[in-house]
Amino acid sequence: MISRRSPIVSPMATGNGAYVLHKMIEAEIENYHVCGYNPYLTLIPPLLSFMGRSKKPIAIHTTPDYAIFSSQKGIPVVLTFHNYVLDPWMRSYSSPLQRLHYRTDLRLWSKMAVRRAHTITAVSNFTAGLVQKDLNIHYPIRIIYNGIDTAHFIPVRSNTSRKELRIFFSGNLTRRKGAHWLHAIGKRLKKDVTIYYTQGLRTRKSLKAAHGLKAIGIIPFEEMANRYQEMDILLFPTVREGFGLSIAEAMACGLPVVASNCSSIPELVDHGKGGFLCPVGDVDAFAERINFLADSPRLRREMGEYNRAKVEKMFTLERMVNEYKTLFEEMLG
Repeated sequence: MISRRSPIVSPMATGNGAYVLHKMIEAEIENYHVCGYNPYLTLIPPLLSFMGRSKKPIAIHTTPDYAIFSSQKGIPVVLTFHNYVLDPWMRSYSSPLQRLHYRTDLRLWSKMAVRRAHTITAVSNFTAGLVQKDLNIHYPIRIIYNGIDTAHFIPVRSNTSRKELRIFFSGNLTRRKGAHWLHAIGKRLKKDVTIYYTQGLRTRKSLKAAHGLKAIGIIPFEEMANRYQEMDILLFPTVREGFGLSIAEAMACGLPVVASNCSSIPELVDHGKGGFLCPVGDVDAFAERINFLADSPRLRREMGEYNRAKVEKMFTLERMVNEYKTLFEEMLG
């Protein structure tokens, strides 16, 4: 059993999906405490050494990028790779400053964290394999898929009287998320098909106004289920995902998905059954698949039902929490 006196501490930067996931774990595991901090603190990483020390933790669970600064002598560390962007392939989708950061200090700190870790987990098979290859890790990485609260993210009956077909893009407006392709995809969609897009948790910009694109601003996590339920299809033209939390949430809400055929996405979306997978950056393919689904309400419903069933089988919050509980108890036992 996990000690009630000594907590497991999770230092995490706010404003991203990993923070949301660790908060979900906090809500389900007694004496698991997330210590959230402003992402700007990472500009001076030694400041992170104060995170969680006052709680005298029995273990630390965090992400690898800045884990070395919040680790403590004699305290076991569990690292979870929620994503990985340090490999050469990601340079085309990173800014010059990001490329420098990824190739120098962040790579060094991640390697140091890996050497310091008691246990390493990853949120998908793809991410685990990529981390092992790029960081030269020769031992198994434990796979724990992210989980969705299937009592909160639920399907609702679609509004059949609504003429407009609503396509949902959820995420930060970055090149890594494929936001720069939204204009081109939108231009190729049928007349009554509209892309609704969020601004994500970290970006504050909007896309240039264009026909077929509508901004809905920053959506708090607590309201995301309502937004999915108002939509008909999830569009996800990403170039790299460690897991794809937005995809799993949309699947739980019974939406078909049109996404990039890359990284971890095929582990979530079964092509032709729960949606369609398109080549990265192929705006014609994305638009073609969306227009095809626009003409087939029955197929959209069948794919949404398939996705809901898959989430209930593989990606539940209960399953994720139980796997982390098992990990912590094995480690602390």
